[in-house]
Amino acid sequence: MIAFTFCGYFCLGLVLILLGANQADLARDLGLDLAHTGTLASAFAIGMLIGMIGAGLLYDRLPKRPIFVATILLTAIGLFGFGPNNSYPESLFLFAVIGLGSGAYDTLFNAAVAERYGERSAKPMTLLHAGTALGAIIGPLLVAAIAVHWHWTRSFHSMGVAHLALAAAAGFIRLPEPTTTASASKAELHAIFSIAIVPFVVVAFAYLGLETAMGVFAIPYATGALALDEIHGQTAISGMWLGLLAGRLGTLLLGGKLDGRVLIGSGILCCAAITIDAALGSSQIAILYFCVGFALGPVFPLALALAGQRFPHSLGSVIGLAAGAGSTGCFVVPWLTGILGDQAGIAFAVKWLSVWAVAIALGGVVILRGRARTG
Repeated sequence: MIAFTFCGYFCLGLVLILLGANQADLARDLGLDLAHTGTLASAFAIGMLIGMIGAGLLYDRLPKRPIFVATILLTAIGLFGFGPNNSYPESLFLFAVIGLGSGAYDTLFNAAVAERYGERSAKPMTLLHAGTALGAIIGPLLVAAIAVHWHWTRSFHSMGVAHLALAAAAGFIRLPEPTTTASASKAELHAIFSIAIVPFVVVAFAYLGLETAMGVFAIPYATGALALDEIHGQTAISGMWLGLLAGRLGTLLLGGKLDGRVLIGSGILCCAAITIDAALGSSQIAILYFCVGFALGPVFPLALALAGQRFPHSLGSVIGLAAGAGSTGCFVVPWLTGILGDQAGIAFAVKWLSVWAVAIALGGVVILRGRARTG
């Protein structure tokens, strides 16, 4: 299951960079401004929101294999739907479908790893999420290479093929059976309505929103604020994911159990990187994006692992709720960033993203204090 899960996270990384890496082509062919681009990201995020929460509820109740295969195939269908003559409404719908499928299988992978490793899940989950970073590093380079020879929609089709292979593999791996009982259902309801889940949702919201907005607006920031070309923006996206990979692998070197202190440090480092870059007026966009990625590396897998540890009897539902509710950040943050970019300039909009890094640090403080009380 480890190899399959790593490949799944790798495919997710490919999906996550598609809008940012193709932003210039989408804007040109569909006549989009920054707010329209943010809306495309929001459509993807709404799909992820529904997929993450729905898959979490299904994980605790149904046989795993059919829902693993179905959600991966749904993502592939959305990817293959792109063509040279897509309209803006069609693109919105397809991004929502892709978000629905990929959000669902993301929750399924997270829940499966959390169930397999229990209290020891933080480091394995962080390691496997490195696959997402690896896919997102390679993705923009793949998109750029495809654009040289074919229409930009071929990058969507190529990643659709990768998902078909992943769905085929899901038919053969060993997966746990559903374990829902009356007591488990009570624990699930307690978890869903517990205030203790709020800081996990806040951290996921801030992380996913910040990561998405940085990727979606990398090219506009490079061309509009720094007078660089599109390649610098695409390189910055790869740089951010390279930083995420380095941050996740570096986290594995930390001794002892991973807890809220890592989230606090990540938020502070990310805020410092954005603030210092803005103060210096640097044009080294790749360095900024790498530093942001490095700071954010451990945040998402650790937040989900800690949520699963906090509510061990309702893993799928809690992880799905935390990630799904958090995925509203993918909707809200790019949308607000696009509006700010149109009204006050893209440079100001990127500086504003440091607010969400502060939210990660504050969420880490609450999680750490809650763990100390329950421990």
